[in-house]
Amino acid sequence: MRDPLNCFIDPDLAIDGAADGPLHGLTFAVKDLFDIAGRVSCCGNPDWGRTHSPAPANAPIVDRLLAAGAVVRGKTHTDELAYSINGENPHYGTPVNPNAVGRIPGGSSSGSAAAVAGGLVDFALGTDTGGSVRVPASFCGIFGLRPTHGRIPLDGLMPLAPSFDTIGWFARDPALMRRVGEVVIDGYAADDAAPTRLYVPHDVWALCDPGAKAALSHAMAVLERTFGAPEEIGLAPVEEGLKPWFMPFRIAQGYEIHQVHQDWINRERPRFGPGVKERMAWAATLTDADYEAADAKRAEVRARFQALTEGGGLIVVPTAPGPAPEVGRTAEALESFRYRVLQNSGLAPLCGHPQISLPVGRLEGMPIGLSLIAARGRDEWLLGLAERLCGEAKSGLAEIG
Repeated sequence: MRDPLNCFIDPDLAIDGAADGPLHGLTFAVKDLFDIAGRVSCCGNPDWGRTHSPAPANAPIVDRLLAAGAVVRGKTHTDELAYSINGENPHYGTPVNPNAVGRIPGGSSSGSAAAVAGGLVDFALGTDTGGSVRVPASFCGIFGLRPTHGRIPLDGLMPLAPSFDTIGWFARDPALMRRVGEVVIDGYAADDAAPTRLYVPHDVWALCDPGAKAALSHAMAVLERTFGAPEEIGLAPVEEGLKPWFMPFRIAQGYEIHQVHQDWINRERPRFGPGVKERMAWAATLTDADYEAADAKRAEVRARFQALTEGGGLIVVPTAPGPAPEVGRTAEALESFRYRVLQNSGLAPLCGHPQISLPVGRLEGMPIGLSLIAARGRDEWLLGLAERLCGEAKSGLAEIG
């Protein structure tokens, strides 16, 4: 396959799907964390690839898509061990963001998002631990779903932080997002109910860049026209704000990452690039007590989200604070942006709820996404809502965005 966007670590990978099926003839790419029989996953780091053997079998989700008639066309780049939100890899380079040239594609599912946005494949598999499907979807101007935690088995996938890890996917079309969901989600059941209430958390929206709210105002108007006026709320307690929710996410994630990878790191002494190197070193300092305290706060966040979404409540937030930053920013500038991103994108991982990013806005000519968060287990509902909203907009995303 031609790779004009530097999306693929293995552009020669090609596996034909079944002769028929609900996804027959559609092409998809696979993030380089998923097992492909006979291939070594590098997981964004050459030392990982050097020290691991070829997979004996495909990841089950890959086989499921092949059985549905879809065709694998390449393995895509990822940030090192998926521990970044930027999409810049010091070993393999940065995929081109085709809808915001000169800007980062977002990570860690960078190659998958860029391949879909650039039309190189119809859809692509990614993973989302702290935002790694939703943020690239927003930056690249495509749809991306983080499903309910545990809804899709993670077999055949390199783990990062198991109690946060999910398998998600990207597409340019909401109908295709749903069709993929029908294949990969066990017991898929269509859900076309209307939300009982829309919630707009002012503390999350306050994290946005200037102009982001206006860029998403047309999409908000479509939501209001379709489902009624939203209720503005504070998501976190007034006396705390969102910052005390960010550190429990970061600590619990970092602790789990170290528990999963410490033996390999201690044995192989891998070379990590800027940002990931420092985060891995910090994760090694976290204690059991740190994790227990973070998990206690996590329970509070889960309870808050459950109270808002049970009975059909829908939380509406910007997917990211603004458009993608420029490629080549300093580590300090990117870390500051990452901090704002994760205060938002870390919420769904903390509570385990599904979230879909819709490519419905543009700011200074660059994509910016709007997200819908639903109750646990209502992934089908989100996929149906995304498709319905495009239909309500009559001319599709051109009117919404």
